[in-house]
Amino acid sequence: MCRSRGKGTVWAGVILESRLMLFSARRRLLTALLQTQRWPFQPSRDMRLVQFQAPHLTGPHLGLESGNGGGVINLNAFDPTLPKTMVEFLEQGESTLSVARRALAAQLPVLPRSEVTFLAPVTRPDKVVCVGMNYVDHCKEQNVPVPKEPIIFSKFASSIVGPYDEVILPPESQEVDWEVELAVVIGKKGKHIKATDAMAYVAGFTVAHDVSARDWQMRRNGRQWLLGKTFDTFCPLGPALVTKDSIADPHNLKICCRVNGEVVQSSNTNQMVFKTEELIAWVSQFVTLYPGDIILTGTPPGVGVFRKPPVFLKKGDEVQCEIEELGVIINKVV
Repeated sequence: MCRSRGKGTVWAGVILESRLMLFSARRRLLTALLQTQRWPFQPSRDMRLVQFQAPHLTGPHLGLESGNGGGVINLNAFDPTLPKTMVEFLEQGESTLSVARRALAAQLPVLPRSEVTFLAPVTRPDKVVCVGMNYVDHCKEQNVPVPKEPIIFSKFASSIVGPYDEVILPPESQEVDWEVELAVVIGKKGKHIKATDAMAYVAGFTVAHDVSARDWQMRRNGRQWLLGKTFDTFCPLGPALVTKDSIADPHNLKICCRVNGEVVQSSNTNQMVFKTEELIAWVSQFVTLYPGDIILTGTPPGVGVFRKPPVFLKKGDEVQCEIEELGVIINKVV
């Protein structure tokens, strides 16, 4: 116990100052809480671009998803001069993105989710580039070495369907499997892109389901992967193209797949062997990348073919592919 009057005065001042600081901090916290309660439905500032249809509209339209799982703002109603497809929107670059930012800030009317049909955020891209064995834990699952360079294959654009569309089991295959993947959407044309410059060519990210016919991928057609990967409906995408500036770190996102509610894949994009920048640099050595091109970056472990015994999709199954910050796509198997 301090006996000196002078020191006691000093300590009293310190205690008083501490109490005032604590009171001030509590007041700031209370103010923030009150503001949160006052505006419980504040729109997200994230840029979540979508393609959609609605009964009262003619043909596809461009929109903004008002937060993950929210309704849709009609961008074409906000500015009728905007294109109505994502590829054309991306081709126009910063000019169209600035319009979308203004629409996001304007707190426009939101179409209820129940009144719109979500299309894939990108349809008819020039190419869909896919990457095989690009997760460390997926390589361990197969007991194969981690690749020293990216393993590239492709899907045809005709395999793309919307985030809630049905996946059709083809009669030609008895071994249809699931694969949740992070998809990169290219924003501008480029060739021989350096890894250090690659993110400047990225528009954003979305969720992909790389549906795979394992019998055709692994045993038929000379074991080339293309046919087993590219049946119609084998590339559900969505629900939104989330712009790159809306994501804290695309290489640190939880990623999972559920079949009939059971978690079958659960990992993190930090397990990717080759990150977005390396993939863009690698692929652009061989081909020119165009706005709207999609790169599927590989799948984590837990696919059906490597289970013991193997498990494949059947009629009536429901597959949910989800990535943190990007959303969830849900596809019924028919």
